[in-house]
Amino acid sequence: MAKTRAQKEQIIEALKDKLSRAKALVFADYKGLTMKQLSDLRVKLSEQNAEFTITKNNLLKLALPTSDFRLPTSEFDGPTATLFAYDDEISPIKVLVKALKDAALGKVKAGFLGTESLDEARITQLASLPTKDELRGQTVGVLVAPLQGMVSVLQGNLRNLVYALSEIQKQRGGV
Repeated sequence: MAKTRAQKEQIIEALKDKLSRAKALVFADYKGLTMKQLSDLRVKLSEQNAEFTITKNNLLKLALPTSDFRLPTSEFDGPTATLFAYDDEISPIKVLVKALKDAALGKVKAGFLGTESLDEARITQLASLPTKDELRGQTVGVLVAPLQGMVSVLQGNLRNLVYALSEIQKQRGGV
């Protein structure tokens, strides 16, 4: 059933709101994905505080000019789904790229990180980066390593003192 003009205006307003809140935006060709695959992808993305929606290209073209995102209209050929990442920018992109790769269907068209325009190669490159939590873990590991070494060295001196005292006790006939 065709949507009325009022319904389309509501969709455009909702898109404008999503665009204003999004930190990252990715346009993807979802052609070939089953409803189950799309549903599973949406669930995984909602856990990342992201949203994956399928919207008519014309409505998306009408909503984009009101945002900071500028994308050539040539990117809107064929079916287009949009990923809106609201908190972490990279994790939802990783989930989307992995899902498309696992299904061996669909592809990433273009996107934005902040207001920087991204092409397919750059989005794939971003998807290979570690997540914020992985980077935090690596940073903590780098910061803790010298401290662990220092503790080991200091414990070594105490351990050697205990060994020396134990040997002296044995030489003097103690237990």
